[in-house]
Amino acid sequence: MAGFDELPPGTLYALLKLRVDVFVVEQRCPYPELDGRDAEPGTRHVWLADGDAPLAYLRLLDEPDGAARIGRVCVAPAARGSGLAGRLMRATLDLLGPRRTVLDAQSHLAGFYGRLGYVQTGPEFVEDGIPHIPMARATGEAGVPGQGSVATSSANDRR
Repeated sequence: MAGFDELPPGTLYALLKLRVDVFVVEQRCPYPELDGRDAEPGTRHVWLADGDAPLAYLRLLDEPDGAARIGRVCVAPAARGSGLAGRLMRATLDLLGPRRTVLDAQSHLAGFYGRLGYVQTGPEFVEDGIPHIPMARATGEAGVPGQGSVATSSANDRR
């Protein structure tokens, strides 16, 4: 896990390339991927890597109500099906402890997030042609045990 200013340029480039490859190219969503939120003081970038190559990534944002927003969850195509998204999410939830977290899940991934303790908090909506469901994990919920650690400086949902 690292803040923007802690990311070496090569690592930052690789993380942003993974996000663009998944969300803009693969999912065909031409949107402003570089939205200015990556460099906010409270933003944290969390990833799993094989050497210098990121395999799974997510971004944590601070919400005005004190919750953490999980977004930009993605896994490199060659690494899908290996459990990395779950491992990344569990490790991140372990790091966050009892803090309330929110996310906008692509609708087909609601079950995945449900197994991590998330519940639907509003109606389904469509963003960039993809159905999403707002979800939250309650404050104080028992942590989901992690399996391994996330990178510090060495499935796919956009926000």
